[in-house]
Amino acid sequence: MTSQIQLVVFDWAGTTTDFGSQAPVEIFDRTFSQYGLHFSRQEINAPMGMEKKAHIRSMLSTEHGRKLWEEAKGKSWNEQDIESIYQSFENNLRRVVAEYSQVIPGVPEAVNKLRAQGIKIGSTTGYTSEIMQFVLPVAQAGGYMPDCVVTPDITGYSRPTPFMLYECMRQTGVWPSSCTVKVGDTVVDIQEGKNAGAWAIGILKGSSLVGLSLEEHEQASPDELCSRYEYARKIYLEAGADIVIDSIMELPNAIKEINTKIAKQEA
Repeated sequence: MTSQIQLVVFDWAGTTTDFGSQAPVEIFDRTFSQYGLHFSRQEINAPMGMEKKAHIRSMLSTEHGRKLWEEAKGKSWNEQDIESIYQSFENNLRRVVAEYSQVIPGVPEAVNKLRAQGIKIGSTTGYTSEIMQFVLPVAQAGGYMPDCVVTPDITGYSRPTPFMLYECMRQTGVWPSSCTVKVGDTVVDIQEGKNAGAWAIGILKGSSLVGLSLEEHEQASPDELCSRYEYARKIYLEAGADIVIDSIMELPNAIKEINTKIAKQEA
């Protein structure tokens, strides 16, 4: 059994598809607006990567979220309200998620390089398996399809717990977890990897932490991109990321860097 990296587990929206993770942001904004609540993009992005019902609960649990709900509804929210908002979110998402699921540039090339090294490709997400049925055909048409797709409804647990990552390891037959790398664009992606005992890499370009659509990214000034990248880099590192890379094209070299670290630790 080799102790080099054998499995890379990607997130989906904001990492491999949906540049800037626009679908969840747009749908959360649309859904909350239906209930008379208006959050900023930064507030919507803060819990990004969680299972979506947990995401809603997290937002309404903030001081601002509680205030917005009480002003709109005249009472405190309860779990029935969470379920109602979640069902609205899922219904809205079903209608548009495929439109946002284009593969991020560079993903097929980076994944092909990893597979050429004998590395298996897994994935975890905050979307349900039903929603992923709309995402997968678009991703496949764009040249990307992982070896396994694990969703919260499969394991009963979402990020930042390690159980979806463990399920990827089980399905691909890779162990120990120190031979696995989690790659994502949110704090809970990093936490998922570290909680599993795996390596964790944060990606900047296309991420929800940077928070720009592809068009906005292309039009942004160098100073704005630098500022946004540095902010996101700091957040990743504070969450425990082992490496932060500018784009997914840098991932194969980052894996080589990790393999070098593993070899030195074993020497």
